Amino acid sequence: MYKIDEIKINQNASIKQALKVIDKGAIKVAVVLSDDGLLLGMLSDGDIRRALLKGMSLGDSITSIINKHPVVANINDTKERILELANEKKLHQIPIISNGKLVGIQDIREFLAPKNKPNKVILMVGGLGTRLRPLTNDVPKPMLDVGNKPILHTIVENFAKYGYTDIIMCVNYKSEIIKEYFGNGDKFGVKIEYVLESQRMGTAGALSLLQKRPKDDFFVMNGDLLTNVNFEYLHEYHKDSNACASICIRKYEMQVPYGVVNVRANKVTSIEEKPTQSFFVSAGIYMFSPIVLDFIPKGVFYDMPTLFGELLKQGFAVYPFFIREYWLDIGKMDEYRRANDEYEGVFGL
Repeated sequence: MYKIDEIKINQNASIKQALKVIDKGAIKVAVVLSDDGLLLGMLSDGDIRRALLKGMSLGDSITSIINKHPVVANINDTKERILELANEKKLHQIPIISNGKLVGIQDIREFLAPKNKPNKVILMVGGLGTRLRPLTNDVPKPMLDVGNKPILHTIVENFAKYGYTDIIMCVNYKSEIIKEYFGNGDKFGVKIEYVLESQRMGTAGALSLLQKRPKDDFFVMNGDLLTNVNFEYLHEYHKDSNACASICIRKYEMQVPYGVVNVRANKVTSIEEKPTQSFFVSAGIYMFSPIVLDFIPKGVFYDMPTLFGELLKQGFAVYPFFIREYWLDIGKMDEYRRANDEYEGVFGL
């Protein structure tokens, strides 16, 4: 059972303060307590991501997003009773109450989960990296060193840290370099298989080449990204949403370099000087249920936007996962230099 000292928070705290508590703790929740220890509610990482998606800011109070009626168990309940409750309500953590006061949080994973999870991680690492030439003339982009190791090495380590050790790499350009470095994955504490793209397959087409269909939900990620996103959070968010597909998104802002003239009915209604526009953009990280594979044509070029368009057309549940952690797409030379400058501060050496 997890002690509450590190994850308790006041009901008047800000979202930013709640995030610090959630990120510091070993489980992804904060508990909201009264001064005398009564449980007023709970707040999860997913609650905060949904709030940020709705436009709330880090300085806003958590009051409106607290789950004020969490399911709880009694300190005298048996392990079997707690598991029954968790399965019934599809919960991952359950507060434990004694005489009306919170004494701890039971993480259901302590009862059930093996260290290594069965969910496959599919990494798209076959790109040519033309915008990074001449660096990629002899080395595939995912194998470029950032910090003290290849980008792909950091990606593999980050997934393994959360127990996702069953990895498939979809390779093409200079694939022998990747295979020689990683082998079967043993020296990295993971299992690695390879799928060879004999032709350009797009950002989703290589999934049609998988030799075995995943039995469980699986990750897909581009191999030129650096991020410290919590993959376990993404997994739990996907499950909690009952999603067919989850897409990681980032907020992207761009400033129009001119004054924007708004016109209606052939009249000027207003002028905005160099306004900033904001968009949600794909972060190149996804989680899918196996049924998604039914909609990917065999052996032809097929990209992610087309796949998501088809899933939405068919009425499947597609949810966004807002990335608030560090994230960088290394596609150009200035981004590569930035990644090297920032690596130690984010990942250490």
